[in-house]
This record gives sequence, C-alpha cells and structure tokens, in this order.
Amino acid sequence: MPRHVTPLSLSNDDAYRRWRDAKLADLPGSPADLVVDVNDPRRLTDAEAEAIRERCRRWNMAVYQARVGADPDKDIPRLLGARFGLQRLDHNPGADDDAITAVTIQSDALHRGFIPYTDRPIAWHTDGYYNSPGRQIRAFILHCVRPAAAGGENALLDPEIVYIRLRDRDPGHIRALMHSDAMTIPPNVVDGEELRPASSGPVFMSCARGQLAMRYTDRKRNIEWRDDPATRAAVEALREVLAAPDTPVMRLRLEPGWGVICNNVLHARTRFGDAGAPRLLYRARYYDRIEAS
Repeated sequence: MPRHVTPLSLSNDDAYRRWRDAKLADLPGSPADLVVDVNDPRRLTDAEAEAIRERCRRWNMAVYQARVGADPDKDIPRLLGARFGLQRLDHNPGADDDAITAVTIQSDALHRGFIPYTDRPIAWHTDGYYNSPGRQIRAFILHCVRPAAAGGENALLDPEIVYIRLRDRDPGHIRALMHSDAMTIPPNVVDGEELRPASSGPVFMSCARGQLAMRYTDRKRNIEWRDDPATRAAVEALREVLAAPDTPVMRLRLEPGWGVICNNVLHARTRFGDAGAPRLLYRARYYDRIEAS
C-alpha cells in the first residue's frame, strides 16, 4: 500500500483505486500459496521468518508447516509471535495463566457455553470481537498439536477483500460499518453477575499506522446492530459477500505442528469429531499487529 494511503480514506477515491487494483491483482490462488515450510517455529531462520512476513504483508496471514509434530510445548506459539513483534497477549477469561488458550473440548464452568470449547461449527468472526475498544485483537496465532479425528477444517478470509467488495458495491456500506456504535455485544451475565460489560464499536476501523482492521461476528443472537437503514443494508451486504461462491476463502485442515499466524483475519471452523486423543490447538491473541519488516 502506498505510503500515507489508507484503504479507509473514503474521501480519496484515486488512492483507494490504486490500492484496490494492486490488492486484487495479487490474491492467493489456493491455500498452498499461504504455506511456509519451517523446521522449528521457536527458532526460525531469517529466510523462514521473511517468507512468513511476506505473506502477511500481501494477504494478512500465513500458514506454517513445522517439523515439530505433536510437541505440546507452549513456547512454540509464544516464541513464534515474539519473532514478529507480537508481545502484548490478551488475557481473556478462557485462556490459561500464560494467556495462551488450550482450544479443546472443555465442559467446566469457565468454558461451558462457549462454542470454541465444543465440537460445534463456528461461524465467521474475528477474534476478540467482544473486547472493549482499548483491547482490540490485532493478530493471533493458532497452533495445532492434535487435529480432530474428523472435521475441524478452518476457513480463512482477508478482511481487506471484504472491505473492497463492500466499498465497490456502495461506499455507504463502509461508512455505516465504521460508525462507533455499528455493532454492540451485550454484557455477559452469569447468575446475575456481570462478567463482561457491553462492548460497542465499529466493524471496520483504522490501526495506528492506517492499516485496516475488522471486528465482526456472524452470530445471529446476543448481538445488537445499530438500528438504522444504512446499517441493516450494510450487514446484509456483508453476509452476502461472506456467502458468495466467488469470495476467495482459503480452506485447510491444520495437522500436528502446523499453524496460522495472521492479522486477525476472518475465520470459521467446521464441526469435528474426536476419537481417542482429543483435538488440541493453542491460540494466542495479541493487541499488536505483525511487524511488516
């Protein structure tokens, strides 16, 4: 993207068109384009790190295939993130004491009722969409220790593509989704105790250096959209883009030692079935973006 130009500049259509055309001319053709083979994510070579960084610059995400197999060492995501400037971990309620979450089937009181800790499918979302404005998730790592016996495929989508498709339809959709009260997640109340307050904010927003960020969930319940015609039209258009057969969604199943590192791209998960050792992935969420260089 040209220096000092942001895709959020609705007043500068020429700059947007240049950025848009360059972006659309360089889409990944398949999930294989995202893949970087690495030996050990804890100790990347300079060439491995640059290959991951290059994919994140172009597509906001990379998939690494490491030779560590089912090693359960949590230093794998932690040290990988640190290599790319990811330091500020989000201590969300479902995370372990080290702020890295073991994503597996869990039915205890802390995790019960949250879909990531079940075998159910998860609809399109970005991580931490319920966080307060000061705790927005800018990047995450999802590292596979053990895949499910069947299912559990991930879908990945660069938010910049969604932004382009919506803006090309109607810039008013972008304007509506940038409103500070566009999407509200109601408070999380359990047994009369408020565990998390309501969180309101935009869907599309600008990061400190002008990069595009997205905050979204496709769930239909426990969500409040700004009640005006422009927002309703924008949300309907957004869902159409996500469901369109020509939207360049990358679908893959993570195997032991594989993972995704990304600038909080849109993602989803299919239902899965466990047999024997349960599915286990580590998830690390960050307030930082991946360093571009």
